[in-house]
Amino acid sequence: MIRVLYFARLRETLGMAEESLEANPRWGSVADLIAALAARGGIWAEAFAPGATLPLCAVNQTMARPDSAIGDGDEVGFFPPVTGG
Repeated sequence: MIRVLYFARLRETLGMAEESLEANPRWGSVADLIAALAARGGIWAEAFAPGATLPLCAVNQTMARPDSAIGDGDEVGFFPPVTGG
């Protein structure tokens, strides 16, 4: 299982804070998971659309890039970009 967490605006837009997904061998990276989430269509496609401002991501509570590996037992968190002042 992969535990997926959604924070802030994503949590509100998607209507959920987290979900557990059966690990899929086709999801070898964060980018693969993002593509699978976007393929759900509707608000998922909008939230994870290619070319849109993609959310930041952490794998096992460490900042990650789209090419970061994921696998069974991992926790993947998505949150919108943050700004500071």
